[in-house]
Amino acid sequence: MRTWKLVSGILSIILFVLVAFQSCAAGVSNTLAENGEVSGSAGLIVAIMLLVGGIVSIATRNGGKGGNIAIIILYGIGALLGFVLAGSYTDLYIWSAWCLVCAVLAIVAMAKNNKKQIEQ
Repeated sequence: MRTWKLVSGILSIILFVLVAFQSCAAGVSNTLAENGEVSGSAGLIVAIMLLVGGIVSIATRNGGKGGNIAIIILYGIGALLGFVLAGSYTDLYIWSAWCLVCAVLAIVAMAKNNKKQIEQ
């Protein structure tokens, strides 16, 4: 799971840049259309969660339960906000799905570590 944490952390940091730019464009589009949507702002929050989750994932790849819990919370918040507030910014569903995948894999990593500790 250490390799997964490193790879997903790097991908999340790279995706942060893409999601942040797309979210700024979606925010401008929402403002110009005066449609009352907050998908651009939600996208920026998802982007920040991707960045922070990626950094935590890389920093705690050799760590224990606390790092996995932090990853689950960060990516979980990003997935929840993205799915709920996506609106007309449909790409946000894709980035939210990535957050959800990372959160689920962090749960799997935590369960795997618990199983390994019980066996020892």
